[in-house]
Amino acid sequence: MNAFFALLRRDLRLGFRQGIDALVVVLFFLAAGALFPFALGPEPQLLARIAAGIVMAMAALASLLSLDRLFAGDLEDGSLDGLALSPLSLELVGLAKVVSHWLMTGLPLLVAAPLLGLLLNLPASLYPILLLALLAVTPALSLLGGLGAALTLGARRGGLLLAFVILPLFIPILILGMGAVSAVAQGESPLSALQLLLALDLAFLALVPWAMAMALRQLLR
Repeated sequence: MNAFFALLRRDLRLGFRQGIDALVVVLFFLAAGALFPFALGPEPQLLARIAAGIVMAMAALASLLSLDRLFAGDLEDGSLDGLALSPLSLELVGLAKVVSHWLMTGLPLLVAAPLLGLLLNLPASLYPILLLALLAVTPALSLLGGLGAALTLGARRGGLLLAFVILPLFIPILILGMGAVSAVAQGESPLSALQLLLALDLAFLALVPWAMAMALRQLLR
């Protein structure tokens, strides 16, 4: 675990040195979401109905921005070979990369989500459930994104390929997240949707690191 946290600290230090990446993710999240009022017209009721869905969709798209570089830097400078030969398993290497991605991307999106909700006229009563749903959605997005990054590592036009591979997998996660928000908006309990999201998070946490490790081993052969 010492090696795991050392790798996590290294990736976070590199991320903070290139802090512009996290800023770009947040700015894209806010700017792309803020375009919808211009496209749909200034109808407060319409915006209020779809605001939560827009926030969820923008969070998924924003999380894609830095995924193609999750392993690319280590592959280019040869450190991925060193990590493969180190005592730290590739499963834990992949998990450390995913955790660093969530801390540098998912967490800032959670902080920025209320601002986008305000721009989209999201009802104040839905802010708590929106943040809770995003807290359950964003780890799944990072885990699935890490799997896509490992599968497309070294491929030509890897960023485009990554989007085609991962976006269909994001859809059930976004549906469940939006289902939790819609349940509260209709005066119902969001517990079932949140429980399913938590179950998916745990399933991805158990399975995705193994799948990432298999993809990386195949590449390094």
